[in-house]
Amino acid sequence: MTTDASTAPDSRPAGEQAPEAAAAPPRRAHLGLGRLYLRRFLRNRLAVVGVVIFLLLVLFAAFGSRFTSYAYTDADFTALTQPPSGLHWFGTNQGGNDIYACAVHGLQRSLVIAVSVSVLTIVLAAIIGSGAAYFGGRVERTTLAVIHFLLIVPSFLILALVSHRLAGDWRVLIVVLTVFGWMSTARVIWSVSTSLRERDYVRAAEFMGVGPLRIILRHIIPNLGSLLIVNLTLGVVATVLSETALSFLGFGVQTPDVSLGTMLADGAGTITSAPWLFAFPAGLVVLLTVSMTLIGDGLRDALDPTSVTGSAGGRR
Repeated sequence: MTTDASTAPDSRPAGEQAPEAAAAPPRRAHLGLGRLYLRRFLRNRLAVVGVVIFLLLVLFAAFGSRFTSYAYTDADFTALTQPPSGLHWFGTNQGGNDIYACAVHGLQRSLVIAVSVSVLTIVLAAIIGSGAAYFGGRVERTTLAVIHFLLIVPSFLILALVSHRLAGDWRVLIVVLTVFGWMSTARVIWSVSTSLRERDYVRAAEFMGVGPLRIILRHIIPNLGSLLIVNLTLGVVATVLSETALSFLGFGVQTPDVSLGTMLADGAGTITSAPWLFAFPAGLVVLLTVSMTLIGDGLRDALDPTSVTGSAGGRR
């Protein structure tokens, strides 16, 4: 009577493993792409500092008004141009407005404008740039001609004139900054997309009868993710500086509304006599731009495997 080898008891000593088990390689935990990018990003300590600063600014803009009894429109006529005190933490301006309340509202307004313009600009630039690269021919030549023409137009002067004529409404400012802010990013996206349109997966989608719009939205733009994310964060910095400059010159947000730019304009003439009017909004602008710059650099390094922090053993 024969015994099946698969059911026969193992006659090896207790400490000895089967040859198959001994030769099997150790299993490694699969690291997803998102976790890999996060790990690379967290290696960059400056980028983490930037995230912390930005989150603190967002919390200040969202909940800072709960720690004061004054609104940014309230005027305390018994405390005109008063330095920081227990009643007015950041002091008051010439009209008796609480600088702390104005800073909270001004940061809210600047963040809304910056993030909205950056997102709209990236979406517009991605569609136009990748579309021009995919269709090629006359569409590509016409699109590039329009982009190059708009790049040489003095957009800052047009922004100033349009926003001033429309009474400095911040919603109009978002539209104007978006209309004149997408060209440079679109040209970069076009140059990268010209190589993506020749990839096998794009040709396969065309062979299967997939429409051009679906190919652009599902096969080209998703493969530009790292470029779009980095430009999104850096676009926030550029928009903050543009909005601040326009408001500082009187062409951006107009009173009674408040932004960081209008606060800088109000405090520019009193730097020596009342420095707190300029120091607090300037500090918020610096913190916001520095934090977004650090985040943008960290994302660029994390999404680029050839960078120092993107390599397996790289550290900063």
